[in-house]
Amino acid sequence: MRTFDRIFAAVIVVILLVFAGSNLYIACTDWNADGQYRVEAKRLAEDIAAGESVDLTRYPSIIGVEKLEGDTKKFFEGGNEDYLIKEIDGAYYRFDYRAEAAAGRRRLIFTINTVTAVLAAAVLLLLFYMKRYMILPFEKLSEFPYELAKGNLTLPIKENRNRFFGRFLWGMDLLRENLELRKKEELALQKEKKTLMLSLSHDIKTPLQAIKLYAKALSKNSSQDWEKNRDIAEKINEKADEIGSYVRQITEANKENFLNLTVRNEEFYMSAAIKEIETYYEDKLELLKTEYSIGAYEDCILKGDLERVTEILQNIMENAIKYGDGRWIHISFSDEEDCRLITVKNSGCTLPENELPHIFDSFWRGSNIKNQSGSGLGLYICRQILKQMDGEIFADMEHDCMCVTVLLRKV
Repeated sequence: MRTFDRIFAAVIVVILLVFAGSNLYIACTDWNADGQYRVEAKRLAEDIAAGESVDLTRYPSIIGVEKLEGDTKKFFEGGNEDYLIKEIDGAYYRFDYRAEAAAGRRRLIFTINTVTAVLAAAVLLLLFYMKRYMILPFEKLSEFPYELAKGNLTLPIKENRNRFFGRFLWGMDLLRENLELRKKEELALQKEKKTLMLSLSHDIKTPLQAIKLYAKALSKNSSQDWEKNRDIAEKINEKADEIGSYVRQITEANKENFLNLTVRNEEFYMSAAIKEIETYYEDKLELLKTEYSIGAYEDCILKGDLERVTEILQNIMENAIKYGDGRWIHISFSDEEDCRLITVKNSGCTLPENELPHIFDSFWRGSNIKNQSGSGLGLYICRQILKQMDGEIFADMEHDCMCVTVLLRKV
């Protein structure tokens, strides 16, 4: 804001300097020097000296000629205020002329001052408008990302119909609400899991203690009482099964859907999703020197969530960029019964064939990751989203190429 205020002050100073400089230049210029009226007065004086009659039609700048005869006061004070005196054959003549230069100077000063004032007002209004409707709202918003980074998710953004930042403000507030909701869900999930783990840990202690007691009794039973030993062994096996059931509960609890993915099943044109992908990756892949092409397709209406489908295609494209060799990526389309298949194919597949069935598992990463960062959840999330849209995703390898296909239902 301080920088903008300094710019605002600098613009005002420049406007004042231009205004003062132009007026000073005009005021210091001799606009009457070698004017037309002087030339015409000289020629008319030569005509009078030659005894010719005075014909003012030949001299448009001269509006009157008067010879000094008697009344000196009337000679100097009468007639037009703009005049000059010439001596011709010992007599004085007064030549009244039109002050075109003076009038032109006044018109020029008025024009320059008017234009300067209008431009100054326009520039100042523009700067004021930018400050009020762009700079100030953005300055208020600039602290919001820091609050989010610090974990302050309860601070809402005030509603604003600003045409420049209205959608941005709405998106930031929606992000805050989603982060706050995710935080609450995560805390609730962590609390639930912690409660479950504490409960199961307590329940496991009882059979575990019993197993220890049975094992101790078995070790002290030095006699060959096989019947008694078999009874103790059966008790140990029973308690081991009980512990096994608790372990299965823990495993099932960890397999629950921890992502809580929401999908809005609506209808959308496939071209809307493809255009989003084309717009985003055209420039990015051009910078990476990767050949990029999208096959011809016939547009159709699909069932699902447009934003989620775009997210899925972006995830597949990012994998193609990270794990391919960067030579080319191609998107193609095909139909199968009432479904549309979208296939992203990239060159340079380095994934071992025996690992292909696991690429849609959660937290799984292939042996070809090298130094690439990731969580192993991308394709797993894609499959979970598509299941909610009655779709599917599968992958295949063709020679040295990787193909990932998304199946979506037509309406």
